[in-house]
Amino acid sequence: MIDSLPYLKASDFPAITRNKLEILQVNLGYLCNLSCTHCHVNAGPKRTELMDKATIDQVLAFIDNYKIHTLDLTGGAPEMNPHFRYLVTEARSRDLKIIDRCNLVILLEQGFENTADFLAENRVEIVASLPCYLKENVDKQRGKGTFNASIKALQLLNGLDYGQDNSGLELNLVFNPQGATLPPEQQALEQTYKQHLYEHYSIVFNHLFAMTNLPIQRFGSVLLSTGRFDDYLQLLKDNFHAPNLGKVMCKNTLSVDWQGFVYDCDFNQMLHLPLSGNQKMHLSLVTELVGKTIATMQHCYGCTAGQGSSCGGAID
Repeated sequence: MIDSLPYLKASDFPAITRNKLEILQVNLGYLCNLSCTHCHVNAGPKRTELMDKATIDQVLAFIDNYKIHTLDLTGGAPEMNPHFRYLVTEARSRDLKIIDRCNLVILLEQGFENTADFLAENRVEIVASLPCYLKENVDKQRGKGTFNASIKALQLLNGLDYGQDNSGLELNLVFNPQGATLPPEQQALEQTYKQHLYEHYSIVFNHLFAMTNLPIQRFGSVLLSTGRFDDYLQLLKDNFHAPNLGKVMCKNTLSVDWQGFVYDCDFNQMLHLPLSGNQKMHLSLVTELVGKTIATMQHCYGCTAGQGSSCGGAID
């Protein structure tokens, strides 16, 4: 895999600073049952990095100290961490909003069959990757058979009241472009998703998050190997929308890796770009963050291009 970091360092991205910390996004490890082409984590079945229980307890202590209101769990497949349920249960006892960034297919894998029930019992919001509503595109991006499994998992979640009106069980889907393009307008695409999935599979969900692919890790390597990296980066820069600077996720979110080290965002974590661009720092050593400079490079144009992009989809 070609490292895209050297191509991102010479940056002219505007300086931005942190607001009050509200969301802790925790990467529980890079182990995953899938190997998606758009994955910025380079996760897969052969990865062995997993957060241990001692670090999870440090995460919980940090939450208590900083009065965090949202715990956002990601991976890999976060559910594959052996301490996933312990963390969710502890977070639930603290009345946190809990988000599970789920690839859907994991809910059908051997050993994880009752995970959907566990998520529903703990009122966990599910943000599920479904990069298209068409079988051919999903299988091309995520692997053969992934689409049918995703549909089955969504129907399972609907059966548990996820995505149903007034159930309180939030089910949101994530769209990623197939290649080196910006996502289409989110609201219109959401309506297309809802109509197609309901008419063909009787599936309902709450919202669609349209997310821009950032030129790092696996996706960045593909762009470099096919000679499209510079053109894609220029596309992001040409569509820079300055008002998005005040709404990007790094303003109020802290990213934690599987070892407990902290970063301004999940993308910076994958680039090993430390918090504020300083020396690598552990969660246990974090102090006041308000007003701190956010570490940026050229990939940050992906979060500000067009309608903007964050872990909650478009921001404009």
